[in-house]
This record gives sequence, C-alpha cells and structure tokens, in this order.
Amino acid sequence: MAIENLAQITNLAPLIATVTVAGVTGWVFTTWLRVRHGYPLDGAWGQAVYPKTTSAELERIKLLSQENAQLRAELGSVKDRLANVERIVTDSGFGLTQQIEALRLENGDRRPQ
Repeated sequence: MAIENLAQITNLAPLIATVTVAGVTGWVFTTWLRVRHGYPLDGAWGQAVYPKTTSAELERIKLLSQENAQLRAELGSVKDRLANVERIVTDSGFGLTQQIEALRLENGDRRPQ
C-alpha cells in the first residue's frame, strides 16, 4: 500500500513542481510590474511597504484633491450651460427661425434683420 502511494506521489511530482514554479514566477512578475509602474507594495498585513509617503507628498495630494474638487465644480457648471444650449437649439422656435431664414435665402430675399 505504501509503495502505491509513493508511486502516485512520484507521478504527481512534475505537476506539483510546475504549479509551484508558475505561482512563484507569477508573483515575481506581478511584483516587478507594480514596482515598475509606481504602485505601492503591500506587506504581509496589507500595510504599504513601498513607496513611503512623506509630508511633501501628502501636501501635494492635498493640493491635487483641492484642484480636483474645483475642476469637478467647473465641469458641473459647463454641463449645466451645455444643457441650456441644447435646450435652446432643440427648441421648436429656434428650428422655425432657421427654416424661415432658409426660405428667405431660397427666394433671394436678402433683407437685413
């Protein structure tokens, strides 16, 4: 019975080795990519190991957050203005005015408005 178990383990050894090597290679590759692109590395308990944040970086993050908030507010304002322009352009009165002007140009009426 022990010889049969040993034979099964021997048959599975290449598979176990392949899975282990693939796992370690994937972990190394993932870590390398994170370092290369500047993502923080995590320790065993999830704390950031690299890069460390300094007071200058925290100040920069604070300034960027403020700028982000200002840009979001400005974007909201621009969206509101665009909605008003779309409402004016799609308004039936505006379309009617455009049709009247097109008819005037077809008939050769070039009176100033």
